[in-house]
Amino acid sequence: MADTLTQAQIDELLKSMVDGKIDETGAGAAAPKKVISKYNFAQPSKFNKEHLRTLEIIFENYGRIVTSFLTGYLRTTVEVTVANSEQLNYKEFSNTLINPVILGIVDFSPLKGSVVLELSSNIGYSIIDRILGGPGLGLRRLRDFSEIETILLDRVITQLLNYLEEPWENIVRLRAKLQRIETNSQFGQIISPNDTCVLVTLNIKIGSSEGLMNFCIPHLVLEPIMNQINTKFLFVRNEEETSHESRGDLEIQLEKAVIPVSVIVGKTNIMVSDFVYLQVGDVIPLDSSITSDFDVMAGNLLKFRGKPGVYKGRNALQITSLVSKEE
Repeated sequence: MADTLTQAQIDELLKSMVDGKIDETGAGAAAPKKVISKYNFAQPSKFNKEHLRTLEIIFENYGRIVTSFLTGYLRTTVEVTVANSEQLNYKEFSNTLINPVILGIVDFSPLKGSVVLELSSNIGYSIIDRILGGPGLGLRRLRDFSEIETILLDRVITQLLNYLEEPWENIVRLRAKLQRIETNSQFGQIISPNDTCVLVTLNIKIGSSEGLMNFCIPHLVLEPIMNQINTKFLFVRNEEETSHESRGDLEIQLEKAVIPVSVIVGKTNIMVSDFVYLQVGDVIPLDSSITSDFDVMAGNLLKFRGKPGVYKGRNALQITSLVSKEE
């Protein structure tokens, strides 16, 4: 015989029907509909969220390095932050460019292909103004860059590219090199208009001026290392390789380290009045005897004890014992 429902179970059943958890026939609520996303075959997705997030982290580190460099180089307050990262085709990127433009065509060796670095004209004018001793204000009206201004921008962008190596080192040993600067967007066509790229946008503030620096990186350039563009390769390196490199780096640093070594012959306390009137030939009694070992200090730490002597005509000290941590 079927079990009899208690009043509490009946109340719970009625409450579930009111809340819509079950229908009047006793069946469960309808399952939520699956969300179907449309796939664009004309522009396939080649960069997933992990790729974009990893690239943002890389350029966040790059932004911090560039902030320090530009602050000292331009002698003014500079702030560089990552604004966005997105996938698009090269035509969408080139359509946003307004002449005159600052386009740096960059060789991403050892990766094959070129990358486009776009620096907004307002920031370019501000950098030039600061280099030439001005307050760093951008121009109110856009104009073409002179030959001297282009040379100055070439030097600054070359310096900026030198700092790309460190943020990328856990993924690829990058050696970015500026090939040329273009001020007309028509001459910056490095790939097919429909080729997929990733655009990383950095916001730059130089004093009161503000603008953008864009890195347009084609998928063809990053394709050989796509599996490495993730947080695993960014933060976690091979344990054995890391241990070996860390030990080697530590040994190199230790070999270059300079440690001051001093010998404490003895100590004493005297009056300031006696110290002021010390003369040549005066004798100061110490708390040590000629037969006791002297303390040998490495920096500020007591490490050894030894006896004085002469070695090859020079004053020397022979280590007689090591000082343990307990002492």
